[in-house]
Amino acid sequence: MKRIALITGGSRGIGLGIAKCLAKQNFDLAINGMRKEEDTLSSLEELKALGAEVLYCRGDVGSAEERQGIMDKIKSHYGRLNVLVNNAGVAPKERKDILEATEESFDYVLKTNLNSAYFLSQLAANWMIEQKGKTDDFAGSIINVSSISATVASVNRGEYCVAKAGMSMATQLFAVRLGEFNIPVYEVRPGVIATDMTSGVKEKYDKLIGEGLMVQPRWGLPEDVGLAVTALAIGDFPYSTGQVIMVDGGLTLPRL
Repeated sequence: MKRIALITGGSRGIGLGIAKCLAKQNFDLAINGMRKEEDTLSSLEELKALGAEVLYCRGDVGSAEERQGIMDKIKSHYGRLNVLVNNAGVAPKERKDILEATEESFDYVLKTNLNSAYFLSQLAANWMIEQKGKTDDFAGSIINVSSISATVASVNRGEYCVAKAGMSMATQLFAVRLGEFNIPVYEVRPGVIATDMTSGVKEKYDKLIGEGLMVQPRWGLPEDVGLAVTALAIGDFPYSTGQVIMVDGGLTLPRL
């Protein structure tokens, strides 16, 4: 029986890169996104061509009601869930210095980037515990896609940094709580990845990469993150719950 993975924000960018890698490793997929299904068809067909069955679960993961709807749809269609990948995220609508940033922007980013992952993990964890009680060989895991912004301060998008730092602690909390059930929880921390979200700062980072920002002098790709997530999802790190996997080309390595 094929394993089932839910990837939030899985129809584009890093999420799609993750979904492709999981499809290649014989996972069937539940893909969450905010766009209408017809606007994601090219991505969904690409995943199906890799051999995956794909269920599209449209919904705002920042909404408790819609989170529950996503899980209910997966239960109805697949009847099981092995891997939750909390990847959905937004940037501030306007980058503003923390001395000027608004509470509205803070709430918007935290609701989508942190609240969603925390409470979707709660839903998934309880279902995984239930599945484990019914099936001896059930294997489940939760993988949080955060960012180097969990520890690297950017004062013009403080709300994003706070959300990712919170996700890092949420990873540790769920790892501790789910240890007794042998359900590992991991954090994957990408650096500068070429996606729609970073397209507006391409010129800035092209220059910085050329000046030695990373040890490996190139942009990260969604598939770089996907390969790391997949190694965790298939169980290659069974004794490493709560750990952080850096996917940043050496950007955060201390150097002289």
